[in-house]
Amino acid sequence: MKTITIVVIAVFALIVLAGFWLWTPDKSRARLEADYLASPADMIDLDGASLHVRDTGPKDASAVIMIHGFGASLHTWDAWAGAMSDTYRVVRFDLPGSGLSPPDPTNDYTDERVTGLLLRLMDRLGIDRTTLVGNSIGGRIAWWTAARYPGRIDRLVLVSPDGFASPGFDYDAPPSVPAMLTLMRYALPKFMVRSNLAQSYGDPAALAESTVERYYDLLLAPGSRQALLDRLGQTVLRDPRPILKKIDIPVLLVWGEKDALIPFSNAQDYLTHLPDARLISFPDLGHVTHEEAPARTLPPVMKFLSEQD
Repeated sequence: MKTITIVVIAVFALIVLAGFWLWTPDKSRARLEADYLASPADMIDLDGASLHVRDTGPKDASAVIMIHGFGASLHTWDAWAGAMSDTYRVVRFDLPGSGLSPPDPTNDYTDERVTGLLLRLMDRLGIDRTTLVGNSIGGRIAWWTAARYPGRIDRLVLVSPDGFASPGFDYDAPPSVPAMLTLMRYALPKFMVRSNLAQSYGDPAALAESTVERYYDLLLAPGSRQALLDRLGQTVLRDPRPILKKIDIPVLLVWGEKDALIPFSNAQDYLTHLPDARLISFPDLGHVTHEEAPARTLPPVMKFLSEQD
């Protein structure tokens, strides 16, 4: 009996120690803003929400608005935006509850809510029409917006866009959020973030430690982890085929053939159902081509945009 008691105490002690080791508190907003906010003016209040926005390039040039993917931030577009801002007005923003955008006080993280905020942002910035560039769920939001508001969107650049059903995501039903995933609210060690990010790259060796550090820091923004879980739980995919057929503007698909998150085969689905789409693919790249190899992936995008100007 004494031996059993000692073992139980030892196991309990190990659990407590593991809990202390894995427990990951939020980082202070002041510290995150000091590291990642370029200017206090980049925080814009819209329809009850506060958005972190970067607006660069000539204000009288053609506008390009970039929408990041799940768990990312506007910084994922740094390389593309820096090069494009010589020619275009480039606007990037953090989705509510991502990056430096605080959680949405409405707790509404649906595509409809984000589309509404996007249009209000365009109105606030005096942008009547724009090109939308989106990655992953940002791509889904981009084509959804183009289908609903054709008079506001000129072109689309979709980088590994989300939208077609996949394991765990059926049409017209919210996904079941795994219980283990909800633990990220309390424990999110950096090695787990690094491991997940590596899956987004065709070559994990290309993932810079500074990129891991940025993702990790911003995932620990106050309320960010719960907002990500809420966004995931509120994601309801609709059959994209009849929606895509309504989009008659030019569309460029950019896809890494080693995408481990959204299968490259989905590219053909988009080509089949979009009236005016073309594809540029990269055999050695993954889900975030714009981040993994910006110097190689940007030129075809710039060519596409210049053809439409």
